[in-house]
Amino acid sequence: MGAAAVGGGAKGRKEREKEKERTKLRERHRRAITSRMLAGLRQYGNFPLPARADMNDVLAALARESGWTVEPDGTTYRSSPPPSQMGVFPVRSVGSPLSAGSLKNCSMKASLDCQPSILRIEESLSPASLDSIVVAERDTKSEKYTSASPINSPECLGADQLMDDVGSRVHGADFTGTPYVPVYVMLAASVITNLCQLIDPEGVRQELRHLKSLHVDGVVVDCWWGIVEGWSPQKYEWSGYRELFTIIREFQLKLQVVVAFHEFGGSDSRDVLISLPQWVLEIGKENPDIFFTDREGRRNTECLSWGIDKERVLKGRTGIEVYFDFMRSFRSEFDDLFTEGLISAVEIGLGASGELKYPSFSERMGWRYPGIGEFQCYDKYSQQNLRKAAKLRGHSFWARGPDNAGQYNSRPHETGFFCERGDYDSYYGRFFLHWYAQSLIDHADNVLYLASLAFEDTRLVVKIPAVYWWYKTTSHAAELTAGYYNPTNQDGYAPVFEILKKHSVTMKFVWSGLQVPCQETDEALADPEGLSWQLLNSAWDRGLTVAGQNADPCYDRGGYMRIVEIAKPRNDPDHRHFLFFVHQQPSSFAQGTICLPELDYFVKSMHGMT
Repeated sequence: MGAAAVGGGAKGRKEREKEKERTKLRERHRRAITSRMLAGLRQYGNFPLPARADMNDVLAALARESGWTVEPDGTTYRSSPPPSQMGVFPVRSVGSPLSAGSLKNCSMKASLDCQPSILRIEESLSPASLDSIVVAERDTKSEKYTSASPINSPECLGADQLMDDVGSRVHGADFTGTPYVPVYVMLAASVITNLCQLIDPEGVRQELRHLKSLHVDGVVVDCWWGIVEGWSPQKYEWSGYRELFTIIREFQLKLQVVVAFHEFGGSDSRDVLISLPQWVLEIGKENPDIFFTDREGRRNTECLSWGIDKERVLKGRTGIEVYFDFMRSFRSEFDDLFTEGLISAVEIGLGASGELKYPSFSERMGWRYPGIGEFQCYDKYSQQNLRKAAKLRGHSFWARGPDNAGQYNSRPHETGFFCERGDYDSYYGRFFLHWYAQSLIDHADNVLYLASLAFEDTRLVVKIPAVYWWYKTTSHAAELTAGYYNPTNQDGYAPVFEILKKHSVTMKFVWSGLQVPCQETDEALADPEGLSWQLLNSAWDRGLTVAGQNADPCYDRGGYMRIVEIAKPRNDPDHRHFLFFVHQQPSSFAQGTICLPELDYFVKSMHGMT
């Protein structure tokens, strides 16, 4: 009898645990639906919803659109006599992202989730009574998700269908007369050898002729620390870059330069490997703590740890002194090009992949999308800084990284730190994440201060990553490991943008350019559109100049046109737009001419000529 009771109790606990998981799943899907609704209202209806809008903001916006007056305290009343009949809720005249033809391909069940819903209300209803309608619709959708999700159904619109349909809508887009946004093209990293020699001058000229024929404004060139100062400290070799810049000058193209303090290489680079300077790697053999380190003690040699920014461990120099000496050497070597205005901007590499982020998503460590990544703060210098911060806070036992944050490929709900109501929002969690993000901010502040001295009167650019997976969760786990304290109750980008504003830096946003398929969005709770909306508006609201760069190469026309829409939003009342856009693709244009017609149309659209 006792055993039966115990067995029954265990079974009951399992059922309760299963129900909790089902509840969490329903909540995630509910948030995903809400996020899509908000994105649609912002993009296609020009509703000025705040970055972290809730249902009250949506109801207020919809009520105002239909003629109601909504006071700040929520008092709601009609400004004019109501019409006598039921009507369709007003929608602004913006083209729908789905065509009627494509909707026919959905089954009745799938179309409930695929097609944009049109909410019909009785005019006599007050905005307060709308809540029951919206909640009822939301709950109905949530219930469907607990069984077979139509998003994963083969009857739902596939990614290719969506791309084709969006393409058909934007192919006819007219950008004539819109603001002129300069377009730069990134030259291949392999154009310069590890001995700083230009590989194929005639090949470069051929590529530049292609670009000139497309009316591209300029090119972007990576200047690699591992090449220029590759063999001995403070021995700089610029000869290959001098020859390259001279050729660029022949074609009267503008030049942007990236001072790249990170490693380059991997499968996407066709076996091209540009490491950190050899003398730095030699130091690393004796003192591996100069590199970022994960919880298991694995060292990442992609870039130097920010823990040594002020530690004299690099042949008597600190990390930021090494960066400053490199930048100062470049400015002195190419003074003539700065004077004549050929070099229009300098991008400062501040972390992994040249972006301002920790190397938390390293494929060499086994990371694969959409893993949450791992915190990179276990070198001894970062740990010393953490101990100082914990002692100053009055809790020395907080001087540790979280022990329940999972592995590189974990999902948030699989960890005790990032899950719903996890430790990320505990007193310790908030302390650690603030310290971790502040280390990133301090690194940017220190390096940009010296960069502004080295490149006085030259535009500086910093690249911000697009970490959009798990954006629809409460913790935003991937952003946290990358160094951005951006859970749902925080704006993790605001303090970063304040530093960029302090140094008059242009924020360059890496835009994926591709629509995330329904299934991927569902599995990774990804939201690239939501992230880009937050980043761009946060930067613009602080008066920053903003630029863009594509993450994925060689789009079709639909992909290009989505970039144009992001670069210069049609409905922005302040007429804000990108300062410039950098286009990158994996191979030279001489080898990849298949993209030229679409790129030509893209450049003309960015220039406001078509």
